[in-house]
Amino acid sequence: MKNISILFLSILFFSCQQKQTKTDSVSSSDSIVAKDSIIVKENKVENEQIGDTIFMNFKNEKDLYIAEGALNSIHSRVYVKFKNEDLGELNGKIIPAGGKGNIRFNQIISPDKKSDGPFGIDLKTNLEQKGNYILVIGHSQMADNPFYGKFTVELENKKK
Repeated sequence: MKNISILFLSILFFSCQQKQTKTDSVSSSDSIVAKDSIIVKENKVENEQIGDTIFMNFKNEKDLYIAEGALNSIHSRVYVKFKNEDLGELNGKIIPAGGKGNIRFNQIISPDKKSDGPFGIDLKTNLEQKGNYILVIGHSQMADNPFYGKFTVELENKKK
């Protein structure tokens, strides 16, 4: 009985150690389709909210940064990050999906970490430094009914 159990264990041990190598052949047309679908996904992800941050990397044909975002109970603030390359005036606008809501630009943080705010649903301020700026969007703590839902943010930098 002891010999049979040792034999059984050794067979089990050696059978578990064998590795199967699987080779899947991919035709050239499949790889082209995969590359095209990746490009479409990359273009679709431009200026979208990831977690609690919107990275404004791409301007549209009207030279505007436009992105969609959402405020919810988990992300009660959204941080919009963009790089300013030209000095001038920044005009911003928040458009809530429902038309109205308790949502505003709470703060703007400049590259030297100085901040200004609060603002309203519209923002007009001078950008006096080049570098990375952060806009904080959220609801006003002084008003009732915090905003939860989707919104669109538009930013335009008018050069001096």
